[in-house]
Amino acid sequence: MSVDLLILGGMVIDGTGSPGFYAAVAVEGETLRILRGDVSHVEATRRIDATGHVVCPGFIDFHAHSGLMILAEPRHEPKVRQGVTTEVIGIDGCSYAPFHDPEDLQRFIDLNSGLDGRPDLAHKKWSTVPQYLALFDQQVAVNICYILGNSPVRVAAVGWDDRPATPDEIANMRSIVRESMEEGAWGLSTGLDYPPGGYADTAELIELSTEAARLGGIYHTHVRYGLGDKYLDPFREALEIGRKSGVPPHITHFYQSAITGRGGANALLALVEDARDKEHLDVTFDSYPYVYGSTRLSIVLPGWTQDGGPDTLRRALRSPDARTRMRNEVAPRGVSWHEMWLTYFRTPQNHRFEGHTVAEVAELTGKDPVDAICDLLIEEDLQVSFVSAGLNALTLSKFVSHPMSMVGSDALLIGNFPSPRTYGCFPVILSEYVRGEHSMALPQAIRKMTSFPAQRLGLPDRGLLRDGMKADVVVFDPDGIRTPATRHQPKQFPIGLPYVLVNGQLVVDRCEHTGILAGRALRRGRSHT
Repeated sequence: MSVDLLILGGMVIDGTGSPGFYAAVAVEGETLRILRGDVSHVEATRRIDATGHVVCPGFIDFHAHSGLMILAEPRHEPKVRQGVTTEVIGIDGCSYAPFHDPEDLQRFIDLNSGLDGRPDLAHKKWSTVPQYLALFDQQVAVNICYILGNSPVRVAAVGWDDRPATPDEIANMRSIVRESMEEGAWGLSTGLDYPPGGYADTAELIELSTEAARLGGIYHTHVRYGLGDKYLDPFREALEIGRKSGVPPHITHFYQSAITGRGGANALLALVEDARDKEHLDVTFDSYPYVYGSTRLSIVLPGWTQDGGPDTLRRALRSPDARTRMRNEVAPRGVSWHEMWLTYFRTPQNHRFEGHTVAEVAELTGKDPVDAICDLLIEEDLQVSFVSAGLNALTLSKFVSHPMSMVGSDALLIGNFPSPRTYGCFPVILSEYVRGEHSMALPQAIRKMTSFPAQRLGLPDRGLLRDGMKADVVVFDPDGIRTPATRHQPKQFPIGLPYVLVNGQLVVDRCEHTGILAGRALRRGRSHT
């Protein structure tokens, strides 16, 4: 017997949640086989001694902001060095296809630049979903699963304005959802704090989700956090969309707010537990293991400032009357202006603000915090992002370790001071939540990162170490894996993760990136050979 690669001596944890066992993992082309017993007769082009290490499936990040940046930085080192081999993109309602009007695509990139970046992609052209997905095939380091955001759907049918969609526009949007899923999308996403997708009402989202459900997709939602009581009501809307459309709802970055006056963790978890256990609603969620959230700075601005698109926002930022109104309406995202750290500046005069809080920038410039934000967004043409301590650290483990939870890093790949989860999300679960705090057993943690998200999407050949599965494989030291990334020094690679294979090829070898771009777009309903 001859194979391309033989990983031997390690503890195989296969992704099912079952206890580990000792076996060799053989890689033949893009697929793998599990070999038990004596393997001395097996000839291999390369052997890896994994003694003292765990061998498991590649990790699947269920909330990734890689839709643009990975095209500009295809080695994708912050994520693949964590063991991530597949990423779910197009989340928060913010996907980048289809856009049949190039000007609308550029407007959307501008509006969303503080979240997903504004890299130079002039050499890459696309408008349709197939054209966009083709950009990833063996041109990036990890696999990509694309979810259709409702923002481009709404831009195509309704435009950029805050108004209800007409019946004809809803029919048009349903056709866009149907076509995109037939072209490979895995479902529909929303980011209901982000215009223009956030302008959609519940009835509209039920209509679109019904179309996604017909084709086997999921509803991946960043909920409308300002709805009703700002506590349970945002999630009630997500569950209602699932009930009335038949789509499986997936709540992304589910956690208890640091503003504890909004309510405790138990009622939040009970809401989704009861929907699943008592109503048999197929609901799941993802969480990340840090108190630090991050997003585009413009999220703090009221929706009316963006009613009409990014040009409307630019005018509002410059308007004295609009600023007066904003000073009365804008509040910190999180606890205070002192816990919102700014990053991602392109103009030289603003580099001094990297890593500083809104409060510090306001003091340095002698401005009201809202005026400081408006001026920065003008000078940086909307692309500023921030990191904030928005999660309650005392209850975070309840969400990360919950049986209905999988892992979504929600990691931004921009700025000098991203959240430390950009470089450490998956290793910190293994080092702190498993090894340090015993919040969950190692096989259960690996299941959250591998087979559970694959099952949620419907990926038929990823997430497990079984004969014939795709060879997305991670080898790590269970006693030594850790992440040195911190809020003050976030750009540090993890330790104790020496090997990562994507589609049978070593992308990380002895803790170094090989430069191999083995990833591809995994299209719903298609063979991934």
